[in-house]
Amino acid sequence: MGKITVTNVGKAYKQYLTRWSRLAEWVLPGKRPRHNLKWVMQDVSFEIEQGQAVGIIGINGAGKSTLLKMITGTTQPTIGSIEMTGRVAALLELGMGFHPDFTGRENVYMAGQLLGLSTEEINARMPEIEGFSEIGSYIEQPVRVYSSGMQMRLAFSVATAVRPDILIVDEALSVGDAHFQHKCFDRIREFRKLGTTLLIVSHDKQAIQSICDKAILLNSGRVEMQGEPEAVMDYYNALLASGQKQEISQVEIPEGRMQTISGTGEARVLEIELSDDKGSATKCINVGQRINLRIVVEATADLPELVLGYSIKDRLGQTIYGTNTFLEQQILEDVKSGQKFEFVCSFHANLGPGNYSIQTALVSSDNHLDNNYEWRDLALIFEIVNLDKAPFAGLTWLDSKTGIRTL
Repeated sequence: MGKITVTNVGKAYKQYLTRWSRLAEWVLPGKRPRHNLKWVMQDVSFEIEQGQAVGIIGINGAGKSTLLKMITGTTQPTIGSIEMTGRVAALLELGMGFHPDFTGRENVYMAGQLLGLSTEEINARMPEIEGFSEIGSYIEQPVRVYSSGMQMRLAFSVATAVRPDILIVDEALSVGDAHFQHKCFDRIREFRKLGTTLLIVSHDKQAIQSICDKAILLNSGRVEMQGEPEAVMDYYNALLASGQKQEISQVEIPEGRMQTISGTGEARVLEIELSDDKGSATKCINVGQRINLRIVVEATADLPELVLGYSIKDRLGQTIYGTNTFLEQQILEDVKSGQKFEFVCSFHANLGPGNYSIQTALVSSDNHLDNNYEWRDLALIFEIVNLDKAPFAGLTWLDSKTGIRTL
């Protein structure tokens, strides 16, 4: 139960040259087609096993919502097949299935019955639905007076009142406040532990990388890449600057992870290393130890401005800290081809034990969307160990001290 198989799926819409062409195609003899096909999705194939969590990402117009509508049966594929096993709960367009003039309670009964629940089952779960949604007395008000966040609260509460075999979530969660988003993701994680298959569309990089086992990148209606969330998100980040004449490459590094390098090549990182206060290179660092990040850069073209940025990421690829010389007001100007620069960034490694990576960026401003000379993920991998601090939890060491006095 809870498996999704998408095989060679494509979706096309008919485009008629004039408003009369559709009528002519219907009524005139000969059945000669009077339309052209506009393909919005082609050759999409993937498989999601029971209990897997898969994220779908892509720029607006890549085909994400169209794919979800085909998977849930809201629309049918032009070619290909989609097979699913198990009970499905889906949150697609906000408020889909809600009648604006009915109260929240009445809509709960309608939505619950569409999910296959009996009136008795809905009655039994109504207190939990009301409590989880936290909309209070609005449950007796027409849905048309709800904010978008309230609609999402009620829709998610109904869809997850009974654990589904497959849970499909579009961008709907993005309209909720932080508190309710945490509640939703906690419930999603709980369902995952119990074997629910999750398919989620989100631009939230942290949500994809922290929840999902796999990510699928859609680009212009096709599967551009699928695999480990970190590698796919890195590739997606590179595609965001695709308006430039840049190259994108991925190579497997000795640690077994996929490194993404993108950019125009007008500047590049030649050397990168971490060293201690004595200048000795190291990749094993004590919690709180002061270290130096040394990066040697070469310009391969004349550049009006050159900015170095770096980020520290955890083992899932989520950014722990990031900065750049633009934000530090240390922009290099009128850089000539062939010039080399050494950057040394010093900081205390106030991080929790575990594996981390350094990502570097050579750009012209505070982001890579205008001029991405080189963006290098997993440029350096290092480990934090706790040699002399009291045990603690989390990704950050705060050197906290607790005072106690008797009152």
